Amino acid sequence: MFNKKIVFITGASSGIGASCATRFAEAHARLLLCARRLDKLNELANNLKKQYGIDVLTFELDVRDYDAVKNALQHLPSDWQNIDVLINNAGLAAGLDPLQKANVSDWEDMINTNVKGLLYVTRLILPNMIEKNAGHIINIGSIAGHTIYPNGAVYCATKHAVKVLTEGLRMDLFGTKVRVTSVDPGAVETNFSIVRFKGDEKKAAAVYEWMEALTPDDIADAVYYCASRPPHVNVSDIVIYPTDQAAPQMIARKKTKDV
Repeated sequence: MFNKKIVFITGASSGIGASCATRFAEAHARLLLCARRLDKLNELANNLKKQYGIDVLTFELDVRDYDAVKNALQHLPSDWQNIDVLINNAGLAAGLDPLQKANVSDWEDMINTNVKGLLYVTRLILPNMIEKNAGHIINIGSIAGHTIYPNGAVYCATKHAVKVLTEGLRMDLFGTKVRVTSVDPGAVETNFSIVRFKGDEKKAAAVYEWMEALTPDDIADAVYYCASRPPHVNVSDIVIYPTDQAAPQMIARKKTKDV
């Protein structure tokens, strides 16, 4: 189904992005991958090319920088410009503080990455999809886009924005064959919490302690499912919780070795 089709994944160097890259590599897609950490991205790309014999093009990109996004996407090689699937995966949480104590730079990082970065990339990819009347935008949202939790107001606001932008984009594309989807995970064990807690591995590990969290591969499976439906089917939204989680801060923790 994806043989020779181009799948563009942002934030692809690790976690959900890397798992999505692997899942689509298995389907023999051509992978266009970007991230801020080019060394890790190239390591992933080399492994995928060796294992699956596919074409992979990587480039360093900070989606928060519109000029950089515009320059990178407008200067892609001609045979990489016809993007079939865009997975807006780049995103982060920074800090876990009440508004009155939060670091303003954390807000800027979250808003610029989770909202503006998604918009920048989407705006530059969409015209070609509309022109060919085909394509699929898949945004990686969060359960934080459906509810709010203490000390996470700004992160939740950015993921609510992703939800609204996904729904609004689907309306703006009404009458075209371009599909729009949001995949919204609960607790996924990646480096997400390490980033949120500024490298504090002890705090990050506690987030997933004594529970069975989702894995990046779980989310990649959901993304692939959405992308692989027949062209007349648009899966608008998938919300995925681990069985041990009922809400952002409701996690069943069992102190046994067989969780």
